[in-house]
Amino acid sequence: MKITLFTSNKNRHNYFINLFSYFCDELFVVQESGTIFPGIIPGHYPASETMKNYFEKVNDAQTKLFGNSYVNNSSKNIKILPMLFGDLNKCSSTFLSDFLKSDIYVVFGSSYIKEQLVDFLVQKKTINIHMGVSPYYRGTDCNFWALYDDNPHLVGATIHILSKGLDSGPMLYHAMSNIKINPFEYTMSTVKSAFHSIAERIEDKSIFEIKPDIQNKANKIRYSRKIEFNDEVLKKYFNKEINLNSKKFDNSLLKEPYFLNN
Repeated sequence: MKITLFTSNKNRHNYFINLFSYFCDELFVVQESGTIFPGIIPGHYPASETMKNYFEKVNDAQTKLFGNSYVNNSSKNIKILPMLFGDLNKCSSTFLSDFLKSDIYVVFGSSYIKEQLVDFLVQKKTINIHMGVSPYYRGTDCNFWALYDDNPHLVGATIHILSKGLDSGPMLYHAMSNIKINPFEYTMSTVKSAFHSIAERIEDKSIFEIKPDIQNKANKIRYSRKIEFNDEVLKKYFNKEINLNSKKFDNSLLKEPYFLNN
């Protein structure tokens, strides 16, 4: 089995790469690199004391759930193409040719894929991990907004078929978590749920037996944009009493949910 991953460079992404390397014959990784100090160094998010405080908590949760993960470069079945975040759409199909000959393609944490590459990946029925429970939460920072809106039962991941629209492809299933220690570890544990569920279901091929469901966009609660995630909102979030058990999971709202329990 040959798999290509489009992902990024933080601990959780490295963990994701290693997880796939354990069961596939050849793993091709297009790895975009951004700052590992969000909130301190301007990049995907602005730099501020409030942002720094928030992302320190995110990084602490990430370390607890994924450890200090490094890609196992000694593994002979991994081939990595590193690049800066945002460079992916500048790459020609010829430049990426070795990474476009796989049996399965998976996207998690890459920049927004456009133009010829997205056409190719849509044709290949690429699997995308959206950190948010679609169709209720789409856009960016979705699990943050679910907690902000007092919807802890809608914190999770949507595993869906990649489409040209952002997070809008047909859904395969939702990945959720029962690990409710604090808001940061809870949201990070849903990332781990997504990783392990998709790895298990690709390895045993059961993911290809799931009938995709078209998203009902009428059920949207929030479509969030990056500009909305700012210091003012974060300060309100920190002043909230986040109750992770305020609402119980309702499986009728979810598609074939997978739950991480430890």
